[in-house]
Amino acid sequence: MTTTLRPEGPETPTAAGGRTRRWLILSNGRQVGALRTTAEPQADQLWGEISELEITEGRGRGRGTFGGLAAEEVLRDWGCARVDVGVPERAGTARGLAVALGYTERALLMSKRLAAVADLPAGVSVRPFDPADFDGWLARSTEDYRRSLVESGLTEEQARARAGGGRPASVPQGAETPGVVIRRLYGAEGEGPYGSVWVQLRLYDLPDGEPLAWVCGVEVSPAHRGRGHGRTLMLVAERECLAAGVRNLGLNVFARNEVAARLYASLGYEVTERRYGKPL
Repeated sequence: MTTTLRPEGPETPTAAGGRTRRWLILSNGRQVGALRTTAEPQADQLWGEISELEITEGRGRGRGTFGGLAAEEVLRDWGCARVDVGVPERAGTARGLAVALGYTERALLMSKRLAAVADLPAGVSVRPFDPADFDGWLARSTEDYRRSLVESGLTEEQARARAGGGRPASVPQGAETPGVVIRRLYGAEGEGPYGSVWVQLRLYDLPDGEPLAWVCGVEVSPAHRGRGHGRTLMLVAERECLAAGVRNLGLNVFARNEVAARLYASLGYEVTERRYGKPL
């Protein structure tokens, strides 16, 4: 029995200047599955992603393994330095396949349908971000993000490529960018700041047409950790979303950050996808 990979259609460019193509998995010339390979530029590198992998016939015969390995070869030929894959939380078999193929779990994607939000605890106040502080704060946040990426399994070079530098395209006007909310948490008498939260109010629309907001960053200053301020900042994020008429909020947490993952779970966030990756 011969298993092969065949293009379903032509290769197409991506919005970010990369390339993508969908492939059919064939067994003796008959379609038994499909997948998609995508390569996107990250600084001076190309990073690959395998998505839409599905075996429709003859599961348990190694066809998923073949598809994953064949997709990696495609991405190597395209010049990719690493490959990532997102696996839905409900797809336990696919998660097992990723681990068997040598992928490391790097991050969890979590989300929550917002309803009424609890009141903020007494003794704290929320303030808009001072635009004059934005670039310095962003530089520190970017460096923290780079370190977290290295801890998640990326090389220093890959982490610098992903973290980037300067203002991201999502915040061209800094803290005053429309559709972006950045707030700081202080004590009732102005002590602090204890920390900050950054929310993009519309990352994209869900299949039902409702917008999904995204927590781009939540941080508590080292001197004020362990006092529940991370929970308070998440409540601030939820209140801002509801005030803007947005009822779906998502976030990314690194797999090794078990403390943060437990916090989000205690607030009602559920894992929707797990991200795995490995070098090529």
